[in-house]
Amino acid sequence: MKTGKRRKDSHKGDYGHLLILGGSPGLTGAVCLAGEASLRSGCGLVTIGVPEGLNDIIEIKLTEVMSLPLPQTEQRTFSDKAIKPVAGFITNNTDAVLIGPGISTERRETRKFVEEIVRNTKKPLVIDADAINIISLNPAVLKKNTNRNIILTPHPGEMSHLTGLTINEIQRKREKTAEEFAKENNVIVVLKGHRTVVTDGKTTYINLTGNPGMATAGSGDVLAGIIGGLLAQGDTPFESARDGVFLHGLAGDLAAKETGERYLIASDIISHLPSAFGYSE
Repeated sequence: MKTGKRRKDSHKGDYGHLLILGGSPGLTGAVCLAGEASLRSGCGLVTIGVPEGLNDIIEIKLTEVMSLPLPQTEQRTFSDKAIKPVAGFITNNTDAVLIGPGISTERRETRKFVEEIVRNTKKPLVIDADAINIISLNPAVLKKNTNRNIILTPHPGEMSHLTGLTINEIQRKREKTAEEFAKENNVIVVLKGHRTVVTDGKTTYINLTGNPGMATAGSGDVLAGIIGGLLAQGDTPFESARDGVFLHGLAGDLAAKETGERYLIASDIISHLPSAFGYSE
């Protein structure tokens, strides 16, 4: 994990550029939380790519994050016409990509967009939320990408979609399920929940930070943003996933001491990230 110390002659470009792809009507908060979390994790530049009809919302809600308006369907989700400009942006501008927060699974064009980005992106990639549900319809997409720098962040329900196992089966053998899927698909799996499992199929980390107050809307988006931010800064996929999970839980623990578990919300986790990084450095 990168330390908080920076060279005196450094600039924002030295600390990574993360592209976040997500958002749909009613779910713009997901990409906003992810964007703020990645910046608070030390990422130098963050761009949020959204359907063009939602771009004004992103620009109003966020100040430090840049936006990239993209072709959309009539329902204001990603159109397959967004594939080409996103591919060019990834190649020319980014160090890592996060796809999925609030992206929607409703439209065929949006599903095609997600599959093409996952299949062809060669930069380090985090697949989260609705993008996981889309990939679960055609898991072979993962194997068609020779990129070995892919992280998936499923909760047990999403893991059920990926594997065909029931949630109860997954919860009974969390480590084994995550390890087998990671090994079979050459990815890092972050199986979220109590004692989150991080594994590449060979090495496995069980996280001990976090609390029940973090079972709140947007918490997963914050985690994805932290992991993506670390990945863009040059940490390995396994390091980014492991350290991101630890810091996310630690920030949640620090927040719960102030708010109480019952009243904790996702933005509280973001506001306590600097303290969490400080504890771990």
